[in-house]
Amino acid sequence: MPKKVRIALDAMGGDFGPSVVIPGAAVALTRHPDSEFLLFGDRALIDPELGKHPALKAASRVIHTDVAVSMHDKPSQALRRGRKTSSMWLAIDAVKKGEADVAISAGNTGALAAMARFCLRMLPGIDRPALAAIWPTARGDSVVLDLGATIGGDAHHLVALAVMGSALASVVFGLERPTVGLLNIGVEEIKGREEIREAAELLRAMNLPQLEYIGFVEGDGIGRGAADVIVAEGFSGNIALKAAEGTARQITEFLRNAISSSWRARIGYLFAKNAFKALRDKLDPSKSNGSVVLGLNGIVVKSHGGTDAEGFAYAVDVGYEMARYDLMNKIKQMLNRDGSAPAQAQTSQEAVS
Repeated sequence: MPKKVRIALDAMGGDFGPSVVIPGAAVALTRHPDSEFLLFGDRALIDPELGKHPALKAASRVIHTDVAVSMHDKPSQALRRGRKTSSMWLAIDAVKKGEADVAISAGNTGALAAMARFCLRMLPGIDRPALAAIWPTARGDSVVLDLGATIGGDAHHLVALAVMGSALASVVFGLERPTVGLLNIGVEEIKGREEIREAAELLRAMNLPQLEYIGFVEGDGIGRGAADVIVAEGFSGNIALKAAEGTARQITEFLRNAISSSWRARIGYLFAKNAFKALRDKLDPSKSNGSVVLGLNGIVVKSHGGTDAEGFAYAVDVGYEMARYDLMNKIKQMLNRDGSAPAQAQTSQEAVS
């Protein structure tokens, strides 16, 4: 019988706390019955929700704390106020102590990155954490990072992101040498900020065996699936993510309005109902929820703070897959292949939320 996957949840994280985290975990448990959960947070708020889901209750243990990180806390504030006592810290610390295989939080992105870095420490040769997500594209899925763990970064940081992203893509997609592109304002070599151009030169010169650098990728190239891995520093990556999510919701609203505009449109919808459902599912941001915090000595997954229960369940799915198939060790192997990870980058700045 396979070993249980132990999942630590920050039950107080996100915009809705236990009212989303608990039912989301219950949905995930139906898909992964070999899971067990550690729920960190205010028992008075967790227990009523947990009582609605007997199967999850049987597979869970609640660890009480009345300290929670606010969505508006700065990372430094979160570390001062919530270190060793908050639901977010305790979930991460469970991974450090070996009590859980993965920690998942929908809480403050900057606080999560700061706490995870402080608690778990970074992998050798990696100085800053990065948020990486599996992004649905026209040709399949791509890995996109950094989606907001830290802001800014020099050329060596971008190269480190390329190596970590390609390691994740190799494991998740089964690719021997994933293609990698740098997000830029144009594909011409003379365009973009100096650190992006320098990173491109480094990637060409290094000719790393674990990735194939293909050049710059513009914003529309993310949706086209221009590369298996698309690299951006956290500020522009987070903007790209939020813009894509907003566009998906906008298109869904346009379709809804068009379908209800006339009786002919409604009849047409009945004939194309399955096609519209497939499109709606493809555009649903919750179905690609769950970003992996790369570069840490442990697995941490960030869920979108405003997601619903189904969306949070997808984040749990990501954490489950990372833990079940031992992707952490495989990523370490990729980072250490033919030497070590690229030179460490500059000190991280305040993360985006």
